[in-house]
This record gives sequence, C-alpha cells and structure tokens, in this order.
Amino acid sequence: MSKFERSEWAEQKHARDFIENADIYIMERKTSFTILKAFYRHYLLSNGLKGSVKVLDLGCGDGTITRELLSEHDKMEVTLVDGSSEMLESARKNLGNLQGMNFINKTFQELLENHESYDILPDKFDFVVSSLAIHHLQTAEKKALFKYIYHHLKTGGFFLNIDVVKAPTRELESWYRILWSEWIQENQAKLRVEKNFEDLPLRYKDNEDNNPDKLQVQLDALESVGFKQVDCYYKYGIFSMYGGKK
Repeated sequence: MSKFERSEWAEQKHARDFIENADIYIMERKTSFTILKAFYRHYLLSNGLKGSVKVLDLGCGDGTITRELLSEHDKMEVTLVDGSSEMLESARKNLGNLQGMNFINKTFQELLENHESYDILPDKFDFVVSSLAIHHLQTAEKKALFKYIYHHLKTGGFFLNIDVVKAPTRELESWYRILWSEWIQENQAKLRVEKNFEDLPLRYKDNEDNNPDKLQVQLDALESVGFKQVDCYYKYGIFSMYGGKK
C-alpha cells in the first residue's frame, strides 16, 4: 500500500467533504483566485503567447483552479493530475466536455518514480500550478517535485503554488491557528452554515498527512533547482502563494 493510499485523501468521503466545504474554511480562497488570475494575465497572456497556453494542474482536486483560469482565457491545453480518483472524476464533471483536457490519475510520488527512464508527462508547459497539495510531501520530496516541475516548464514559463506553510516560530504558529479559527467563525456566520469547522486548525496541526515546510525553505528550494524571480506573492497566516520563473 502506497503512502497516498494510507492517507485520508484516498477516502471518498474526505474528498467529497473538501469539495463541498472548501470555501468555508480555506482563508481568503476567492482572493487567492483573484491574484492567481492577475498573475496569469500579466505574465502569460500579456507576453504574446501564440496559440493555446499549455497548463499543468498538479493535485487538481475538483478542477477549480483550471476552471478559474479558463474564465480568463479559454485557449488552453490542460493536463490535470491527482492521486484521488474521486477528485479527478469531479474535475471531469466540472469541466464538462471541454476540449484540450487531459486527466491523469497519479500521485506525486508516482510522477517522480523512475521519471528519468519513463516520464508520464513528456510535454513542456507554459504554466504549472498547484493548490493545497504539495504540503503533503516531505521536504526532500518537495525539492524533487520542484526539480521535476522545472524540467517540465518551457523556458520563460512559470510555476505558482497556493499552499499552507509552516510558521517560522511556535508563537507565530499558535497565533496563525487562532487567526484561521476566527476567520472560519466569521465566514460561517456570514454564509449561515450549520456545520462547525472552528476546530479545523487544530485538527490540521495534528494530522500526520500534513507536512508543511517554512516558506523560506521552499523559496530556497526553488532557487536551488534553477528558478528565477522566486518570491511570495501573497500570504495570510499559514496560507501563501509563491513561485518562480524558468
């Protein structure tokens, strides 16, 4: 049994719960999408790319990130990868019968395994994006994935990751959990939902499937594999958006 199969993401119920409730407990999720689309417009669409933009959506979930990008620009060829068959099926349904969609049911570990002799993703991409998936990897696995992403980007292409990170100190970590819990409480009241998610920050901390690294560790890892213009584009507590250019 693989590490992914032992995780909660292999369970259909967990995948469905995330799809149904993500807007309630992911801090400023819509703001992240707004920044993502602004990044995409500025660095890809305004640079005069001809034809379809080739996009790789890693840990695509239900296809939300791809759908947001399509709202900006419908000439895209997208490869969507997720280890959860439940999530990938939701992505298929959400994206309908759109042309240029390629769905791959593989974990990050499976992508990296023996990729030098047999690569599941032979293409080069203009843009690689991931959301709330890479933090499940250990530090060495993250760096290996960053190297893999760099290899699969075209020269001048960009990688952007929306994810949770580890605070640099315990005191900040504690405050960030309180900040997150208060945000959930306010959001639940605004959306008038009955289900309570205020304990999620503590459950996130105690969940062994989560392996967040400090933001600086990941920025350094990106630079070490060759990325340029590496930076954090947005941050709110543990939720961040960072990346770089090949």
